[in-house]
Amino acid sequence: MNTQIINPLTNIKNIYFIGIGGIGMSALARYFNTQGVHVSGYDKTPTLLTDDLVKEGIQIHFEDDLNQMDKAATVVVYTPAIPADHGELNYYRDHGYNVVKRSDVLQWVTENAFTIGIAGTHGKTTTTSMTAHILRHTEYGCNAFLGGIPSNYNTNFWSHEKNVVVVEADEYDRSFLKLSPNIAVITAVDPDHLDIYGTAEEVLKAFGQYADKIKPGGTLIQKMGTTVVTNSDNKSIQTYGYDKNDASYHTQNLKVVDGSYIFDLVHPGGVLKEVVLNMGGLHNVENATAAIAIALSLGIDENKIKLAVANFKGVKRRFEYKVKTANKVLIDDYAHHPEELNALIAGVRSIYPGEKMVLVFQPHLYSRTQDQCEGFVETLDKADEVILLPIYPARELPIPGVTSDMLVEKMSISKKQVMSKEALLAWAATTPDKLIVMAGAGDIDVCINTIKDLLISTK
Repeated sequence: MNTQIINPLTNIKNIYFIGIGGIGMSALARYFNTQGVHVSGYDKTPTLLTDDLVKEGIQIHFEDDLNQMDKAATVVVYTPAIPADHGELNYYRDHGYNVVKRSDVLQWVTENAFTIGIAGTHGKTTTTSMTAHILRHTEYGCNAFLGGIPSNYNTNFWSHEKNVVVVEADEYDRSFLKLSPNIAVITAVDPDHLDIYGTAEEVLKAFGQYADKIKPGGTLIQKMGTTVVTNSDNKSIQTYGYDKNDASYHTQNLKVVDGSYIFDLVHPGGVLKEVVLNMGGLHNVENATAAIAIALSLGIDENKIKLAVANFKGVKRRFEYKVKTANKVLIDDYAHHPEELNALIAGVRSIYPGEKMVLVFQPHLYSRTQDQCEGFVETLDKADEVILLPIYPARELPIPGVTSDMLVEKMSISKKQVMSKEALLAWAATTPDKLIVMAGAGDIDVCINTIKDLLISTK
C-alpha cells in the first residue's frame, strides 16, 4: 500500500461551501482548513457545529448575501439540499465558477488513497466512526470523513500522514457512486430516499453499482442477507452479522453486563474472545462486527482491536445516553427510518427488559412518512407509549394528508399522541416515567438538553 500522501487538490487556494454546517460538508471544510486552504461558507442557521468551525478559523455567514460570499473562490461546493433559487449558488453558476457537489470533492480526495467506504441505508455513521476510531486508537492511522461526531474526539474529521481514508459513503443523490473504495462495507439496503430512487429495486441496484466500484483486488464486506448483486468478480466478498452463524464474521455468547455488551467474534482466522462494547443497541453489536472485520482484514493486532472497541464511547445521537441513573434513563438517537426505529427499540429492550418505554419520535420528511407509513406504524406500536412531534420537512413542501396525526390514527397502542415541542417540555417536567427514548433526524435534538435537565430535576 502506498502510504505517501498524494494530493491532487494543491491548486485550490480558496474554497467556498454553500451549506457548510451540514455534517458531511463540515468534514470537508475541516479537511481543507488543515491543508492551508482559505475556507469560508454559508449556512441557513448557526449551530454548535458552525460555532466550532468558526473557532477553527473558518469564516461563515448566515444570510444569502452576494456581498459576503467569497468571489475569489477557486472551487464552490454545495449540497443537493440547497434550494434551486439560492442567490449565491446561482451567482457562482452564472459567472463561470467551478461549482461542484460534495460528492465530487470526496472523489478528488479519495481517488488516490487507500479508501475504506462504508455505505448503507442505516448503520453507516456508527460503523464508519467505529472503524476510524479503531484505526486511530491502534495507531494504524487514517484520515476520517464522518457523518457523525464520535464522543471520543468531538469532531467529524481528522487527518493523518498515512494515505488511508475512512469515509461514509452516502446513498442520497447517488453520491456514493463517485467513490472507488479498496474496502467497501454495505450495512443495509432497505428502501429509503424514494424521492430520489423511486422504487426499492432502484435502491438495491444502486448499491450493486457501488459494489462494482470497488477497485480490482478489493474487498466487499456486506451484512448477511443484503443480497446486493455485483457484476464485478475481481474482489473478495465477505459477510457479517449479529448471531448469524453462517456469516464470515459473526457474534457468539453475547451477554449484557452493566449496560455493556460482551461477546465473542468468530472470524475466518479464529475467534476474538470477550469483546466489550460500551454502547447500547444490538444493532451496534452488528456495526462493531463490521468495523472489526475491516480491522482484521488490514492485519491489525487482535488485542489492539479489542482495546480500541472497549474504548469507543459512541457517536452523538446514536443510542446516546443523556441521562442514566437508577430512576431516570434518557436515550437520544438519530433513527428516522422504520428499520432504524426497530433496531433502536430492540436494543433498548435488550438492556431494559420489562421496563415501560416512552418513545418520542419526530418523523423526518413528508415523502418518507408517506412511503414508509405502514412500517412506521408497525414499529411505533412496539413501544409502550408514543409521543409524536409534527413532521420535520427539511427540504420538502407539505403533502396533503401526510401528518403525524395520520400515523397516530393508524397505530394500535392506546397511549399515543401528537405534541408540539412546547407541550413536550411541559410533559417532561412532570412525567413519572423512568425510560424515555427520543428519536429523529430533524430538529428534535434542540429539546434534548432541556428535557435532560427537567428529568434530572424531577427524579
